[in-house]
Amino acid sequence: MAQRKHIPLEIRLRLFSDAAGHCQRPDCLQPLFPAEMGGEKHIAEMAHVIPHGEKGPRHDERPDGEFEADTVENLLLLCPGCHTLIDKNAAAYSRSTLLTWKSNHLAALATKQGIRTYDDRAQVRNVIVAAMAENKAIWRILAPCDGSSFEYDPESESAKTWTHRMRNVILPNHFRIQAITNANVHLMTGAEHEVFAQYLEHVRGLVERHVCDVPGRAIRYPGEMDGIFA
Repeated sequence: MAQRKHIPLEIRLRLFSDAAGHCQRPDCLQPLFPAEMGGEKHIAEMAHVIPHGEKGPRHDERPDGEFEADTVENLLLLCPGCHTLIDKNAAAYSRSTLLTWKSNHLAALATKQGIRTYDDRAQVRNVIVAAMAENKAIWRILAPCDGSSFEYDPESESAKTWTHRMRNVILPNHFRIQAITNANVHLMTGAEHEVFAQYLEHVRGLVERHVCDVPGRAIRYPGEMDGIFA
């Protein structure tokens, strides 16, 4: 039996980023930080497309030659129910099916959330401004550095509320803003492309800190993002 390795942080971070906080099975797409759990804990499970070794679901589709199972390309993020489903009924969920889920995930999620391509910049601006405003309102009240109600005791109610809002509201809003912007990237200026790249790095850092528990990596939110599509 092949020896299993610890999946590196970089791969786990990439999986959470690619999944945008939702199960990657297109018939599910449920949030991986469920509101009924307070939004503080995730239920995500890393599922292998092709298993370790010569046994397990879809082992007969293992490519010839050297093959590393613990790669971004061979993993997807699922809720527990969908993970069990694909492994208990592997014949119905082939390698090509699971890889198609991964490649089409953001488009499927965007469709579910009503994200689409618009005809002009003002339309794009109108649909992202509400998510931006909600994040800023939470930040002003609860953020560790600037929030008016934050207490520096990590066990305080304010600190717990901040963590909850980050995982359950702020990050989902960021993922939505990203999806809307990506769907309408053709309307962006050259300068906005650079600002958006900085914004993506800011969000990656937030995922590292608040999902993967790696402190101190997030760059500051680029203020120019407030004027995107304006």
